[in-house]
Amino acid sequence: MTQTLAQLVIEGQHRRSTTPRGSLGSGFATDRDPLEILGAQNANRLQSLVPLRWGRMSASPFTFYRGAAALMAHDLAPTPTSGITVQACGDAHLSNFGLYASPERALVFDLNDFDETLPAPWEWDVERLVASAAIAALHRGHSEAEAHEVALTAANGYRAAIRRFSTLSAREIFDYVITVDYIDQRVKATSTDKAQRKARAQELERVARKARSRTAGTAAAKLTKQIHGETHLIDQPPVMQRLASDQLPSDAARVPELYLDSLPLKMRMLLSRYRPVDYALRVVGVGSVGTRCFISLVVDATDDPLILQIKEATSSVLAPYAQPSEFANQGERVVTGQRIMQVVSDPFLGWAEAEGHHFYVRQFRDMKGSFDLDRFSYDMLWGYARLCGAVLARAHAQSCEPGLIAGYLGKSATTDRAFADFAMAYAAQNERDHAVLVEAIRSGRIEAQTDV
Repeated sequence: MTQTLAQLVIEGQHRRSTTPRGSLGSGFATDRDPLEILGAQNANRLQSLVPLRWGRMSASPFTFYRGAAALMAHDLAPTPTSGITVQACGDAHLSNFGLYASPERALVFDLNDFDETLPAPWEWDVERLVASAAIAALHRGHSEAEAHEVALTAANGYRAAIRRFSTLSAREIFDYVITVDYIDQRVKATSTDKAQRKARAQELERVARKARSRTAGTAAAKLTKQIHGETHLIDQPPVMQRLASDQLPSDAARVPELYLDSLPLKMRMLLSRYRPVDYALRVVGVGSVGTRCFISLVVDATDDPLILQIKEATSSVLAPYAQPSEFANQGERVVTGQRIMQVVSDPFLGWAEAEGHHFYVRQFRDMKGSFDLDRFSYDMLWGYARLCGAVLARAHAQSCEPGLIAGYLGKSATTDRAFADFAMAYAAQNERDHAVLVEAIRSGRIEAQTDV
């Protein structure tokens, strides 16, 4: 039976008796070998790319953190939770939020990485987010006090937003879109310092302009060349390695056709007008390096290009510690989680299974844009962390009654402080773990490679 908002809030408040709010984030695991946990992921990856993964992770504590979702999932497993489950992202760090095009071609800001999505405690996503905020602040050279404040505002952004969403109807939450125009309006309304307001607005416009320019056509122009009158993808090793049709693994070669079954009829009809032209192995991200990821260049009768990304999906890093996925196909798990958490999703998004491997498919670089945290002033990082906290709250509100979480969190800053304290403690642990990797590379225990 559906509960009223008042009943949900009271139930959330009652959960404090078994899990005090101040205990959140306490007792995370530290007695483990970080490289053993992270290295276990490499068993089923392309071994030629594993050194590149280690190289990218070794660059800084922040890049290490980006690739260490499996390690953090292990570390968070014993921490206290309120017992409230949501569709969790599983890797909700600051760099996994960004801009992309809605089906109506509006620029939307939302979570954009769902490789680890699974039903799990909402606290795990918030803890992943606030720790990334603290680590990013320290990476930018800010003080520990400033890093604590950035983590605090990310937690507060989540709590304030989940409280606001608890007062909205289910339909209002379902349709709640955060666009670039909305962010621009918020920047102008909330920034009291004229110089800071101008800097935020200029950075937002820069990223939005770049995202709008990243269409299938511009991607094809950058990534392809004409050879004897035919369009081919360009070799850019080790990031992109062109594959002839007979070099593409047979399972991946079947995906563009097999995945059509997961799409609506209108999308199947649209894709039926395109033919494959070329393929490439494409290295993406930090934590995903080594997974089987390909791009497929297809064109229609007018030679209009479309680039599809075919990415292998493996088990979520949350799987050993959360409830199992209801989907046997890991690609379907990723796609379903993304469709739940995002307010609007890529219409080309789908999944397939071929020869025992699971894949999901999406558009490549269709008006996608990300914020470069290295360009952020302290004020920008503070505002961005708060925005990401609010966006995460909206994503959670799609799969859970927000009144339940709002009731548990309450009106005070108790949980904000608990999460911020956790963030600083985990940032210190992350630095120690990063140092272990750097030493392992220096001593020759681990082979690492850079992109250059």
